[in-house]
Amino acid sequence: MSEEKSLSQTNQEAIMAEAATAAEDFGEAKRGKNGKKKMPLAGQIFIALVLAIIAGLLMQNHADFAETYIQPFGTIFLNLIKFIIVPIVLFSIMAGVVSMSDIRKVGMVGGSALVYYLVTTAFATSIGLVFANIFKTFYPVLSTSNLKYEEPQKASAMDTLVNIFPDNFITPMSGANMLQVIVMALLIGFAIILVGQKAAPAIKTINVWNEIFMKVMDMILRLSPIGVFCLLSPVVARNGALIIGSLAMVLLTAYICYAVHAICIYSVNVRLMGGMSPLRFFKGMLPAMLFAFSSASSIGTLPLNLECTEKLGASKEVASFVLPLGATINMDGTAIYQGVCAIFIASCYGIHLTAPQMVTIVLTATLASIGTAGVPGSGMVMLAMVLQSVGLPIEGIALVAGVDRIFDMGRTVLNITGDASCAIVVSHLQDRREARKAARA
Repeated sequence: MSEEKSLSQTNQEAIMAEAATAAEDFGEAKRGKNGKKKMPLAGQIFIALVLAIIAGLLMQNHADFAETYIQPFGTIFLNLIKFIIVPIVLFSIMAGVVSMSDIRKVGMVGGSALVYYLVTTAFATSIGLVFANIFKTFYPVLSTSNLKYEEPQKASAMDTLVNIFPDNFITPMSGANMLQVIVMALLIGFAIILVGQKAAPAIKTINVWNEIFMKVMDMILRLSPIGVFCLLSPVVARNGALIIGSLAMVLLTAYICYAVHAICIYSVNVRLMGGMSPLRFFKGMLPAMLFAFSSASSIGTLPLNLECTEKLGASKEVASFVLPLGATINMDGTAIYQGVCAIFIASCYGIHLTAPQMVTIVLTATLASIGTAGVPGSGMVMLAMVLQSVGLPIEGIALVAGVDRIFDMGRTVLNITGDASCAIVVSHLQDRREARKAARA
């Protein structure tokens, strides 16, 4: 009992020290070197986003130039993000687990998050199917000849299960296999809790390294406006005409679904189960949402998402555990994309999907999201699985491949917003559990 108490005290001291450091950093960030108030990161990113759209539209006839000389700087920025993601996921989850000091508490938080993610993903796919069926009469009739798409390698359910568990300490990190990294972090975190007071130095080390990697991430995020501009302007330059062309209705359908899901599902959940005003939630999430829109990477947005949710009041220990998990398995925006694109592709081929087939799409998209990485383009792999599950031609992916990046930007915003809503909800529920426990004591 005394060991558990000492371990808990060690965790609390580390968390308080981190909070003090974060408060100092936040104060310095808000003030410039001359004491003047700096523009918030959200404002800088928004300006960069607007400039990227304008520049992209002006460079529509010079898309090759934009992709050759501007996009590489965006790629450098993304490479820096990718470089820091694995250590952040590894150490943030370990820090979140050991800070709870109780494996049962970890199980409750993880179980609540998993149920939340699966339920909202199922709702997202259903919303996508409903709106896609409403708008399908407006979908263009496109040529379905000469379509080519390389089918991804198939993996059985048992292979997927086996691949979640690492057989090597280094490979999951070098290959950025997020599910295996999460399993490693959980096992190490559980072991530290079970060892007890003897593991106090390990806890301090984990918290220190977590702070170091977060500081590196903060340095990288200062480059966000430049990264946003260099990533987005070539996309607009290449796809600007298509946005207002034949695929505009499909894109519009998807973005309407993204908005409906965010407003109806997340707002209700945050209000009823998270005890927070939806307006405050979305305002606080704006920096992460803008970054997600430009980077199209849930994993890449993770550090900024952590910062935003903690400022909104989410528990650090819960956010450090729930958000990396969500960045890997929660794909609400991608699930909507599956439903919309499945109906669109079926319509182009003159195929009418039955009610059982639509149920199959919901189940497949929900379960497939667990094993899909939160990186740009991952939705294409999931779409291949969904099309196969209902017997649609996998070659139909070529119909949407050209504008997949535009779909991807919107669905990534929804994915990371769903992760954040889960962190707020689970934190609030956990606080209520602790309050009830304290009242009974």
